Amino acid sequence: MVVIALASGIFVPAAYAAPKSWNTVSASTSDADTPPEQGDDPTQNLVQKLTIHFERITASKCPLTFKIHGSFEGLPAGPQVIQYRLVGTEEWKTINVPAHHGAVFTTVLETLGWEWDWETTAKTSVQVEIRQPNGLTSNTLYYFKCGSPGAEETFGATAENIGLTASGGPLVELVADAYLDAVQALSGAEVALVSRYGFRTDLDAGPVTYEELWNTRPAGLAVDVNAMTGAQLKKLLAYPNPSGWVLTPSASLRYTLEGGAVTEITLNGAPVTDTQVIKVAANYMLMGGWEGFPQWEGSTTVYRGGPDDTGALASYIVKNSPVGAPEGDRVTIR
Repeated sequence: MVVIALASGIFVPAAYAAPKSWNTVSASTSDADTPPEQGDDPTQNLVQKLTIHFERITASKCPLTFKIHGSFEGLPAGPQVIQYRLVGTEEWKTINVPAHHGAVFTTVLETLGWEWDWETTAKTSVQVEIRQPNGLTSNTLYYFKCGSPGAEETFGATAENIGLTASGGPLVELVADAYLDAVQALSGAEVALVSRYGFRTDLDAGPVTYEELWNTRPAGLAVDVNAMTGAQLKKLLAYPNPSGWVLTPSASLRYTLEGGAVTEITLNGAPVTDTQVIKVAANYMLMGGWEGFPQWEGSTTVYRGGPDDTGALASYIVKNSPVGAPEGDRVTIR
């Protein structure tokens, strides 16, 4: 049985229709195989891992409406019944998993609405708990545009100092990895790009505070995904930024700049061709041409459901804590 819980605040879920499928929350169909029940005192650990994903469905930063998708791994063969709840709530809900669920079963768990609340504890995070003997919980998702966390709250830890260089360096690489992680599962993004713009200082070793997150990504810009060709990507990466910055990629991309052009570029180890179409994540300000690089003309919209980038960074650090420093070598300048 599985449980989902929000780490702070009380949320109002929306109802879902259940057309002819076990892939639904708190619903079933008459023509599907009946899954085994675990009852109110489950004895099996049905779920080995649960990863939740954020999908914003309103354009505004706050008030906000968003979906929580859950990806369940390690389920036994055949139909299953899982119970879950949002951390911080009491209501258990049921997911009926179909017999042919595959290695990873993904479904929408909740649709939530947040508003800014000045008088009570702000809503800043979501986590899911599973109703089974080992008390399995999901990763935690953070969103900071409807409120700020408590002054003493920390967000995982770094294993070492993560430095900021004149062009970008390890800290910007870490943020690029966080961007991609925030949107990849739902958008199919293959790489993320981040500008040196707005970064203030290194991320020190040890527990990560909200102040440190804010100093790294202060604006809280939404992470979006656009598609472009390899030729368009090479042109963008080769832009001569007057401050000497480069566009720093996530770990999936590496490139070399020489003589004002991209001379080598690989995506997941394979050379990028001019005609291949690549889904690229970035914040909307970079895409719009306001962070020291040109507007992404000719690219097409893929996904507009990402979280704020401050929250994306917090989610990534907590999930991978303690986080080590990337090598800072994804861009070679000759």
